[in-house]
Amino acid sequence: MKFIVSSSQLLKQLQVLGGVINNSNTLPILDNFLFELNKNQLKISASDLETTMSTTIDVESDTEGSVAISARLLLDTLKTFPNQPLTFKTEENNIEISSSQGKYDMAYFDGNEFPKAVSIESPSSTIIPGSILATAISKTIFAAGNDDLRPVMSGVFFQFSTDSLTFVATDAHKLVKYARTDVVASEAAEFIMPKKPLNLLKGILVGSDSDVTIEYNDANAKFTFDNVVLVCRLIDGKYPNYEAVIPKENPNKLTVDRGTFLNSVKRVSIFSSKTTHQIRLKMAGTELNISAEDLDYSNKAEERLVCEYQGDDLQIGFNSRFLSEMLGNLSSNEILIEMSLPNRAGILTPIDGVEEGEYITMLVMPVMLNS
Repeated sequence: MKFIVSSSQLLKQLQVLGGVINNSNTLPILDNFLFELNKNQLKISASDLETTMSTTIDVESDTEGSVAISARLLLDTLKTFPNQPLTFKTEENNIEISSSQGKYDMAYFDGNEFPKAVSIESPSSTIIPGSILATAISKTIFAAGNDDLRPVMSGVFFQFSTDSLTFVATDAHKLVKYARTDVVASEAAEFIMPKKPLNLLKGILVGSDSDVTIEYNDANAKFTFDNVVLVCRLIDGKYPNYEAVIPKENPNKLTVDRGTFLNSVKRVSIFSSKTTHQIRLKMAGTELNISAEDLDYSNKAEERLVCEYQGDDLQIGFNSRFLSEMLGNLSSNEILIEMSLPNRAGILTPIDGVEEGEYITMLVMPVMLNS
């Protein structure tokens, strides 16, 4: 097989696919990119068995064939070239790459040894604008857990219905629910997506104006857009009933400037205990008092903010890292925090800065205050 391709175009595609490859693979073949040439179409794939991603680029060629080439060696080589045409040609034992500077020989494997991507039997299908999917992933993925003992909570829950699409992530300390009523599915479906393929999708789709076709069944999901196809295995199991943990009656309502509140939380949390990261919010009238104390080192800090508050005077403790993450993930100017009791979850929602049909609900569990 022989083909000519632009070095910068090839590098760009390979860097996207490189995110699929693990640092240590059980099968040596998975350290490679699979090149499948069909005349002037070159399909390149990478896999870790759970996730397989492929992309197609136009090349100059009238031959066919398939080889697997070392991902690390190829990426390291391509990064050093200025933009130019490269000629790839298979010899008996290796593949020869010719550039304007010289020639480089690399070993290759037979492409037939590379694991085939899963084909999805009788899938359901939904089409989502790429920009909406990217936003849904970035607004939720940070709240997903890392606990191997609870794999269902280590992914993002996709809940499709005929009147909305909902994406949920939780690690039992914080929960984010992102819903869109301006995009719907043709039939109801639920599945749990692992983090790795979602991070790959987020990276490619940011700023994209393409539509993404999602096909799914009980075991796998497939995302198709532009020249990219990503197939991944879903997380098996039943997602917890997240609606049951969102408190419905929250009479105490705090409205505050998001940026000011976030900066205040970050500053005060520097003085909090390094084990609990606990900060205390004290609300009364139009004043919000934020404080933290580290008794082991006699460090403490306190700040006052002007706010709008309706409800009984209340003191509640939160983990400052969770609060900062949530506030940092919103883009609104003002936020509403609804609370009921010091031992019940607080609910954050943006007041402005959301599109029509876009709904974001964030829940953070309190920490017990040492009186």
